[in-house]
Parts: sequence; C-alpha cells; structure tokens
Amino acid sequence: MSRSSRFVITLSDADRRELGKRARSYTLPHAVVVRARIVLGAADGERNAAIARRLDVDADVVSKWRKRFCEEGLGGLSDRKRPGRPRVFPAPVVSQVKAMACEPPAQREVPLSRWSSAELAARAAVEGLVESVSASTVRRWLAGDAIKPWQYRSWIFPRDPGFAAKAGRVLDLYERIWDGRPLGDDEYVISADEKSQLQALSRCHPGLPAAPRRTARVEFEYERHGTLAYVAAYDVHRAKLTGTIAPTTGIAPFSDLVRRVMTTEPYASARRVFWVVDNGSSHAGQASIRRMAGAWPTTTLVHLPVHASWLNQIEIVFSVIQRKVIKPADFEDLDALAARLLAFEPRYNATATPFDWRFTRADLRDLLRRIDARVAAGALCPAA
Repeated sequence: MSRSSRFVITLSDADRRELGKRARSYTLPHAVVVRARIVLGAADGERNAAIARRLDVDADVVSKWRKRFCEEGLGGLSDRKRPGRPRVFPAPVVSQVKAMACEPPAQREVPLSRWSSAELAARAAVEGLVESVSASTVRRWLAGDAIKPWQYRSWIFPRDPGFAAKAGRVLDLYERIWDGRPLGDDEYVISADEKSQLQALSRCHPGLPAAPRRTARVEFEYERHGTLAYVAAYDVHRAKLTGTIAPTTGIAPFSDLVRRVMTTEPYASARRVFWVVDNGSSHAGQASIRRMAGAWPTTTLVHLPVHASWLNQIEIVFSVIQRKVIKPADFEDLDALAARLLAFEPRYNATATPFDWRFTRADLRDLLRRIDARVAAGALCPAA
C-alpha cells in the first residue's frame, strides 16, 4: 500500500465495478474516465507521481481526486456546482421583455406587425425596463421559453354549423369505422381532390447543380407555357395514388378520375368505396352525391366541412408532389409537366406507406372545446 499520500483508498466490490465501468467507457466525458482511473490506480497502491505519468496529467490533479474520493466516495468525483457569472438583468426585467414579446406591437402603439429581437431590445430601452440590452441577449431570453414573435401560422375559424358531425365521420373513416361499425375487408376509403392551376414554367437560363460549398441555383426569370390540373385519388389505408391530367378542373375531369379508380380492382368488386372530398365545385352539394351514386352504386361521397381541407389526406400527397415533383419549376411545356406528374405516381406507389394519422375524434372535441371557450371569453368572434 502506498504511503506517499495520507489518503489511503480501499474499494468495496460495488465501487470497484462502477469505477471499472467508467474507466473502460468510450462514451462518458474524458474527465470522468480519468478520475475513475486515478482512483483505481490509487486503490492498487500506485503513487501519485506514477499515476500522473501514466495518465498524462498533473500530480496535483491526481492528489485532488484521490482526496475527494477518500472523503466523499463516488459522489466526490462529480464536478462542484459553480455559481457562474452574476446575473446582469434582474428576473423581473427578463419576464417583462418576454411578456412584451407575447403582445402585438400595436398594443404599445408601435407601428409594426411583428416583433424582432432587435425591436424588442430597443423598445425595452424606450420604456425604461433597461438602460440598454443587445438583440442577442433578448433572443437568448426568448429561446429559453421557445418564444418566436417573428413567426406566425395561419388558421381558419370553423364556420360550418355541422363541422363536428361532418369532420367526425371523416375521422371515423380514417379509423375504418362508419356509422359506429368497423369497415370490412372489401370496403375502402378514398381521399380525392384537384390540384389546379399548375404552371409549366421554363427558366430563361439553365440552373446550376449543387457543388462543394454551393447550393443548387435556379434562374429567377422564366417563361410561362400555360397551366393544367392534376386530379388525384388516394387510398388512405393502402397508400395507393391514382391521378389524371386535365386542362382544368370540373365535373368531367373528376368523373374521369372516379371512372378510372372504380373500374380497377379492388374497387370494381368492392362492397363499398367511400370518397372523401371537400366542397369544390367539381363535387359539391347533394347533386354530386346523387350523380356519384347513380354512376357507381357502391360509392358513398362524404363531404368535409367547409374550409376543412386540412382533414383531407390527399392534401398531404399534394404537398409531397409540390416539394418533390414541381419545385423548382422548370418545364419546357405542359407535356413535360404532365409527364413528370404521371411518372411520379408508380414511383410513389412502390414505396409509400399509409400516413400516421393521429388526429382523432377526441382531438376534434378538444379543439372545438378550446375554441368555444375562447369565443365565450370574447377572444374570438363567433362564426357567422
């Protein structure tokens, strides 16, 4: 046993196992590994100087952690809490700036639509909350509570009087339920809509591909070669996309899409096929329901509430197409745009899986409850 130090270490079996685990670790911080090796060396009778040479550290470091462990055990190998730099701005000041960030600038007679960190810093000085503060400091305060007043999201107030009932039955269909009963294996749910006014734009100069330290570049100026419509149906449980190209939207293009789907298997021999659609003119109202049932008796047209396309899963597919197929638009003519859209369909179907749809009836009830509470409190205007 070493007598070079008055701090003699004797390890229990449990402490030796734990220190051995730390000393062999490749994922723990290096300092933690070194401290464990120091204690193990000291327990094995090594002198401080020998441990320091072996681990390439100062002898004072070895002496410090030998003493810590001897007095406090494994807990002594942790870093002490450090007080850090004294707070420059009092907590009430930070809270007031955060509260300001959550208010519209107009509420303080500031002619802005949104706050920036710099504007908040300047306003805090104007109102005497601080003598001065940097925009980066304000940004750090806001980041602590994930406050980003320069961002916003659009939403639309539910104005359909039958919103809950109409939305609820669509959400049921996504869970394979209709009128309280589960759908059978020969019943399918199709989400359908049109993506209209797709422009065939050709860039005036060729783009530049991505290169080291350079993102891809696309010419700003372009020439227009007309527009077309992409009419599509998406089987929400089989993740199968079927689309057609038309000069414009309308009853005829939508009917062509329905015919294409309903004349192919498994839909041709299905007991029922539910078509979820919005209230666009191509498939709006009771007339569209009668027209659909007359042409295809096994179909049931299910309308979403007004302004609720966000509940239509085909819109997710359209967002994929917009990002992966259309942008950045550079097509020499309408035929090239149509060819790209139609070529994407089999590629998508080869690997697609159903969307992980998580918005349920329970979420719908919670949303409407919160909206009703805000209407009652006067924070929102009731739907007309």
